[in-house]
Amino acid sequence: MKRRALPRTLRARLTAGLVLLLALACLAVGVTTVLALEGFLVSRLDQQLSASGGRFAASLERGEKPDADNQPDTRGQSNGTFGARLLRGETTQAAVVHDQADAAVPLTAADRASLAAVPVDGRGHDIRLSTLRHYRVLAVPGDDRDVLITGLPLEPVEETVHRLEIVEAVVFGATLAATGIAGALWVRLSLRPLRKMAATATEVTRLPLASGEIAMPAPVPDTDPGTEVGQVGAALNHMLGHVGDALAQRQAGEERLRHFAADASHELRTPVATVRAHAELALRHGGPVPGEVRHALERIQSETQRMTVLVDDLLLLARLDAGRPLARESVDLTRIVLDAVSDAQAAAAGHRWLLDLPEEPVTVTGDEHRLHQVVANLLANARTHTPTGTEVTLSLGENATGAPELSVTDTGPGIPEDLLPKVFQRFTRAGHNRARAAGGTGLGLAIVFAVVHAHDGTVDVVSRPGRTAFRVTLPR
Repeated sequence: MKRRALPRTLRARLTAGLVLLLALACLAVGVTTVLALEGFLVSRLDQQLSASGGRFAASLERGEKPDADNQPDTRGQSNGTFGARLLRGETTQAAVVHDQADAAVPLTAADRASLAAVPVDGRGHDIRLSTLRHYRVLAVPGDDRDVLITGLPLEPVEETVHRLEIVEAVVFGATLAATGIAGALWVRLSLRPLRKMAATATEVTRLPLASGEIAMPAPVPDTDPGTEVGQVGAALNHMLGHVGDALAQRQAGEERLRHFAADASHELRTPVATVRAHAELALRHGGPVPGEVRHALERIQSETQRMTVLVDDLLLLARLDAGRPLARESVDLTRIVLDAVSDAQAAAAGHRWLLDLPEEPVTVTGDEHRLHQVVANLLANARTHTPTGTEVTLSLGENATGAPELSVTDTGPGIPEDLLPKVFQRFTRAGHNRARAAGGTGLGLAIVFAVVHAHDGTVDVVSRPGRTAFRVTLPR
């Protein structure tokens, strides 16, 4: 799993950025002050070396003579002062001042090579001797064509610089910690309007925007156009206002269409029933009726029957859309399944109808008539869109959660892939890949979807050539 290199929240990023910038500033200040102090102290050492003029190193030359008056001069020399005399690149004398007396310094071959490499330019140079550690030395020419080297220890300089580094680390660390805490609190306070906007946006995402009347959340209060956060708040409020208006207009349009469908369906029921009754009455006439007239009357009767089903379906969908309450009673799904399969066998004897039922009856709470319509529509869909000889299996049981589950599976040619996402939409008709034994209104599966959802259930479909399965899940 890939880890995130940066903090995830804006608050954490702003706080981390603030602390990082301050840390970089502290680092720059610390490095600058350390380098400046170190340079200043080393410059002071160079001044002391220049002021000494190589007196201690020159006294070593006199100390080589056996005369007692020619001892090395250590007066005025601080402890740790180093002196060396080189003649023709070879070190002849090397000593260090200790308690106003000189002490010889043992030199290794590497020490002698380091002393011989010191430039005779009257400027300070760093050198490290095996027994004396880190020194600042200065080389000047002597009177006898020799080289006089004088040095002072760098340990006090290093100790002072190290102490400054510790002080800076403690001070800067405490400053960064205090700044991080204060910065986090300040950023949290500054981002409070954004959190309110995020809460409002989250509330909007939880609203059922797909359908129904929507109550939009209250606008966010932070809309000061002089701030960036206020501008975002104002834009969010404008967007919510437009969305609310659009949803209200859509809801009003849906209500008008729903009322129109309900009113039109209701008004059409009477004239359709009248036309159908007159056609049946004419067909029962005892006198001779020309064949063309009888055929026309039979077609009128057939189409009025089909129109009656269409009107009833439209009226049912309009009532379901309007939220009309369904009956709530104990329903035996097993009995509904048996009756629906019996009707389907009578309507399509050429199909193979199979049942898979549990030993115990399955009961739910709902509208018995509408649930029977769901099962009948699913079986009619399988019968209508599959060729003769297709095997249709109706199964009833419970899923893993214990909820009643009903499925209708057929071995027909399957639903076209482009039609599958909209198979439960109204007036959706099958393409040429699913054979049609008879005409349909395109509302059967839409009624299944609406009735199941009115019962707080779910319906889905999976299909491939040779197997199509509709599954209905209802609450207990």
